[in-house]
Amino acid sequence: MTNHFISIGELARLTGLSTHTLRFYEAAGVLKPIGRAANGHRRYQPNDVLWLEFVLKLKVTGMPLAEIKQYAQLRAQGEITATARMAMLQFHRQRLAAKIAELAECASALDDKIGIYRKMIAKAPPKRNR
Repeated sequence: MTNHFISIGELARLTGLSTHTLRFYEAAGVLKPIGRAANGHRRYQPNDVLWLEFVLKLKVTGMPLAEIKQYAQLRAQGEITATARMAMLQFHRQRLAAKIAELAECASALDDKIGIYRKMIAKAPPKRNR
């Protein structure tokens, strides 16, 4: 059985993150310490990629880095922290739902304003060519 390892450069290309950011996430504890080759190069595994993809979803949805770090620390402790991790995700999901509702309200206000401009432009007399 062979393992497929991913270099930091490959992971950066896959995720759109810089290698600097990947190193920062490892130093901050968001990523667990990554295995190394004999030459010292990081060797990410497919599970590391899946975890990072989830971390990026948390980030995109607005979870603060401090909470992502806390979640990662709980995850590293194993199944015993499942209840705490679920509670964190439920709380974040509630915040996300509130943000979605707020953005929907803003989108509606924009739609209203766009409608006003469409009517205004439709009523405007045509411009004459000279």
